[in-house]
Amino acid sequence: MDIVRLLPDSVANQIAAGEVIQRPASCLKELVENSLDAGATFVQVIVRDAGRTLLQVVDDGQGMSETDARMAFERHATSKISEAADLFSLHTMGFRGEALASICAVANVEVQTRREEDELGTLLEISGSQVIRQEPVQCAKGTNMRVKNLFYNVPARRRFLKTDQTEMRNIMQEFFRIVLVNPQVRFLLTHNDEILWDLKAGTDKQRIEAVFGKGARNPYSRQLIDIRSDSELVHIHGFVGVPENASRNPQQYFFVNRRFMRHPYFHKAVMTAYQGLLRNDTNPSYFIYFDIAPEAIDVNIHPTKTEIKFADEQLIFPILLATVREALGKFNVVPSIDFDTVGKVEMPVLNSNSVIPSASDFLKRNPLYNPFHDSSRSVHEWQRETPDRNWQTLYSSAVPQPQVPVETTADSLFEGDYKDSVAGTPYQTAGRYIVQPLTQGLMLIDQHRAHALLLFDQCLKRLKEHNGEVQQLLFPEIWDVGLEDEPLVRESFGCFRDMGFDIEPLTRGSYNVAGVPALLGSQNALTALQQILDDIRETDGMAAEERDNRMAWAMAESAAIPYGRKLSEEEMTDMVARLFQRTGFRITPPGKTAAVLLDSGTIGNFFQ
Repeated sequence: MDIVRLLPDSVANQIAAGEVIQRPASCLKELVENSLDAGATFVQVIVRDAGRTLLQVVDDGQGMSETDARMAFERHATSKISEAADLFSLHTMGFRGEALASICAVANVEVQTRREEDELGTLLEISGSQVIRQEPVQCAKGTNMRVKNLFYNVPARRRFLKTDQTEMRNIMQEFFRIVLVNPQVRFLLTHNDEILWDLKAGTDKQRIEAVFGKGARNPYSRQLIDIRSDSELVHIHGFVGVPENASRNPQQYFFVNRRFMRHPYFHKAVMTAYQGLLRNDTNPSYFIYFDIAPEAIDVNIHPTKTEIKFADEQLIFPILLATVREALGKFNVVPSIDFDTVGKVEMPVLNSNSVIPSASDFLKRNPLYNPFHDSSRSVHEWQRETPDRNWQTLYSSAVPQPQVPVETTADSLFEGDYKDSVAGTPYQTAGRYIVQPLTQGLMLIDQHRAHALLLFDQCLKRLKEHNGEVQQLLFPEIWDVGLEDEPLVRESFGCFRDMGFDIEPLTRGSYNVAGVPALLGSQNALTALQQILDDIRETDGMAAEERDNRMAWAMAESAAIPYGRKLSEEEMTDMVARLFQRTGFRITPPGKTAAVLLDSGTIGNFFQ
């Protein structure tokens, strides 16, 4: 008996839809890109229930004839290309002819479309790849596409959709990727009858300001530096962020020929240009546009068309690196270096654990001064003479350091009473480490991480008990958040209050902060709120216990003793004693080292 058979078109389309249409945001991307390919100057996007119930895109593009409207929903039917060679000279966003066929396979679709020269338009209704009706209709020029009940006939896929909050955030992400590269088009986005974005046509910089500067007290565009480079190979232009505004959650966008792309290799070029200018755990924002000959790139790698292959990416890398460096140099954030000069300024080598000096440190550095020349003087003497230097970083880069093996047997150093284990008073070094001599070894403590670890237990307890202790601020602060995060902030009000924050909405995207958790003390409330919000954004879909742990750690880290603060002997002694009492003190919840134990045998290995 023969067992190989052809699948029905409807089933094949549903399978193919799994690659092209993964969630409502994927559907939105395909529909809006079709509108742009049709020459639209105004695109309206209407969303209900984060796209589950309705995704509607209305444009004023060229529209379709009756025959084209019907053919557009057939698989591999497209007006963008006619032969394989056209794949290497693409000037449109779409070309596969799969999107509309995939959408109508997993949703109820209704389209109204009319060309300018036609008196009547066409109404077409399709459900699960089956045409329900097609008839003439009176409608405006352009196309009005409604996608209703997405994944209604694929319940397994529908169950895998995230919360409305997460799906709407994905929609906003795709929306931003499109609007940032099409500033000449006006966009209007509404969700559940509320207007979220009304973006007027303008320039690239005006569009960036309209998207990311809305609700902010200072113009976002002032944080950006223009970049530009013209060569026969590629034209690069756009903007990069000033280093002092780098953050944990920056805005980073690459576009090629007006198409969003991900490119880790080019990202590395940008980050290399910023080397030595960023604080720990922060990254710069950038909006970089590449214009290149279509035949020099291949966009036909993945159905999402965000993975793009460049024929000459190894040649573009140094061009991009030099372009960003030149822009930063003109902005006076890095010293200009003449590589043809014999004598070069020697910059300290930084590693991922280094505390990075500010740009002013580099600019003021005397290249003829070598503090390590006189070996008879200690690091502490050099530090006293020039306190503005980051000697922990410079010393570690100048003197080879031995690799410290962490012996599991060192845990035995903590067996017994605290008073019997310590041998002398602790002391602080490099503004960030505590050294505690032990009877059988040594304990090295990262003061910030260790203190955060001790506060973590308190934060977690108060979060679970919904009993955060509030400390009212004498002068309330204003917290400005991006409009894409506003639904997340509203839904997280209860969580913030459980932690001890007293916040109330003022206007869209702005909140009044009248009180903070008592644990924060004089720490920056807005920085803590933003860090906690970043962690909430990443915890969607996590188990409740893991989510609480992430949020409690964000709170504890915000309230912990900062690096560089001088500690008294009493403070250090108290911290060591509390670490002795805690079960598990060497590793933080995110998996970073808070304390290192060295027994006498391990220390002796350094001197063999």
